[in-house]
Amino acid sequence: MKENSQFKSIKIIDSGKAIKCIQKDGNTIRYHADWLRDNALDSETRDTNNGQRLINPSDFINNTYIQSVSLNNLGKNIALIFTPDQKKINFSSSWLLKNAYDKKRKDTSGWINSNLKLWNNNCLKKIPIIDYQTAKSNQDRLVSWLSLLNTYGFAKMKGCKIESKALLDVANLFGYVRETNYGKFFNVKSEINAINLAYTNLGLSPHTDNPYRDPVPTMQILFCLENSVRGGDSIVIDGFYAAQLLQKQNLHFFKLLTKYSAHFEFKEKEKVHLKSSRPLIELSPTKEIITIRFNNRSMAPITDVPYKEMINYYKAYILFSKIINNPAMAIKFKLKPGECFIVDNTRVLHARTAYSSKGSRWLQGCYVDKDGLLSTISKIKK
Repeated sequence: MKENSQFKSIKIIDSGKAIKCIQKDGNTIRYHADWLRDNALDSETRDTNNGQRLINPSDFINNTYIQSVSLNNLGKNIALIFTPDQKKINFSSSWLLKNAYDKKRKDTSGWINSNLKLWNNNCLKKIPIIDYQTAKSNQDRLVSWLSLLNTYGFAKMKGCKIESKALLDVANLFGYVRETNYGKFFNVKSEINAINLAYTNLGLSPHTDNPYRDPVPTMQILFCLENSVRGGDSIVIDGFYAAQLLQKQNLHFFKLLTKYSAHFEFKEKEKVHLKSSRPLIELSPTKEIITIRFNNRSMAPITDVPYKEMINYYKAYILFSKIINNPAMAIKFKLKPGECFIVDNTRVLHARTAYSSKGSRWLQGCYVDKDGLLSTISKIKK
């Protein structure tokens, strides 16, 4: 354990409602009594089998004070006694530091999680890729690839079985398939009277899938079974990077696209009518960019923007579109049979070039929930 992950001294402050911990490097961190009591790890507070909390906040909050606190094991652990119930609780210093909340907060709008890396076709020279058999048999290699998928928002896999439904085996490596009106999986190839432009040989501009759903599908797998046509290249664009470029070019436009909801809609005769209203660029309560929704094919009339803002809203929408469609933003590749690519549908836009009617192009797609990806990474790393 690093020295600065231990505490040098500790004292009670605010009349017993908090403690102040001083680290070896001199930094200080504070913790409230209510927070400490709520997060106790003992068997009376948490179930020993599943770790779930056994107490209710109404049982102690606003009536809990710290009576005493002491350092043990050379600062690696702290012991507390609470009043009025004389409850004794122990914490490791490393656990407290890992879960510290007394820290400087980002106050800028549109920041990106530090675990993510932004990219365009100049700064990402090598697409994260793994062979299916390696992913299936080597957990260390799998978690490394999955971590890159999360970091960059997309990755490729090769060496898969060239047969229908093989993409479900890929999904099973890291998550759970989310079934939609398109089924557990769907075929992407030209159809007569197609219900979706994806099922034609037309080119598709950069978009995120299914913005008309609530919640939107978070991960998408596109798997190649046949691809002998001329054209039909796949394209990916980092939507988070595009959003930050918009913010740098015109902050007011960025704020408009984060403030007001766009409307999305999809109808399939007598089957579904899906609608959703969300911003094109969605921020968390801490102003982190968390989701991009961009799909001109599914955009419904925008009605949430006030009259005085509508002209500038459309200017912002157009500028964002120009940034997204800039060739310098795009990474292009052509899938071969047995290959697939996975995108974080909350971040990365995908597109394709038009393709000829000669030959065949058959892809299958499915949606996978992102929580499965993050859970698998965390589980294997442990």
